[in-house]
Amino acid sequence: SKVINVNQGSDVTLPCSLSTKEDIELKLFDWKKDGQKDVFLYDEGKHYNNGREGQDEQFKGRVSHFQDKLKHGDASIKIINTKLADSGDYTCAFPRLQPSQIFHIRLVVVVGDLKDRSGENIPGAAPEPYIRILDGTNNWVLLQCKVQGAFPQPKLQWQDSAGNILPAEEPQVSERGGSYDIILKTNVTKTDLYRCVATQEDINHQIYAETYVPVSGPILKDGESGSSTGWMVVAAVLAVLLVVVVVVFILAWRYSRRRSTQNSQRG
Repeated sequence: SKVINVNQGSDVTLPCSLSTKEDIELKLFDWKKDGQKDVFLYDEGKHYNNGREGQDEQFKGRVSHFQDKLKHGDASIKIINTKLADSGDYTCAFPRLQPSQIFHIRLVVVVGDLKDRSGENIPGAAPEPYIRILDGTNNWVLLQCKVQGAFPQPKLQWQDSAGNILPAEEPQVSERGGSYDIILKTNVTKTDLYRCVATQEDINHQIYAETYVPVSGPILKDGESGSSTGWMVVAAVLAVLLVVVVVVFILAWRYSRRRSTQNSQRG
């Protein structure tokens, strides 16, 4: 899929064009974000900006198409005043075409001109954050993000896969030798790809780390292993099987002795 980067607050055009260049003024095309959010739907002239309902609240009043380009097979859309939450995977689909066609675009919204400058040998540039799973149940997971040896003091944020900023505890900040160590924790309650972002606006540096968190089933903290639990289960099963085998052996032995005694008496 095509990847498009844009600064937060800027406008962006997401491209979508048929290779045949055929007129789509009387066709249907449907834009969605992350497979579920309704971004823009055009159906034979009716769309979200002229009366059609159903558009996701996130995009109301911010998305438009290019009417004069429809006759050339161009279904591109424009999103104004982009937000971090606009980051994600977009699809442009023509479900009624034979065969149906779908195009994929990934949009990444970043803050200003910030970028990863860790390879530029800038003194104090924050290294990649270190993410740990501290605790969890079937319903929630406690994540920790840590950045060490950064100057000036970076700002840490937790984001979900859609770019939404997550609520977090107060950051733990310590200073040593003129640089800062920062820890930021957050509780998450759904399965998703989570990102910890460290930002130093003074030096236009931004770096992040990601981790996939499944919020279901047993959650293993860092340093723990599922092997111990697995061995306990295996041991329990083997113990039960051993008891069954012993009982069967004893019953068989007793039956054999009884038959032997009966045969002796008959003889």
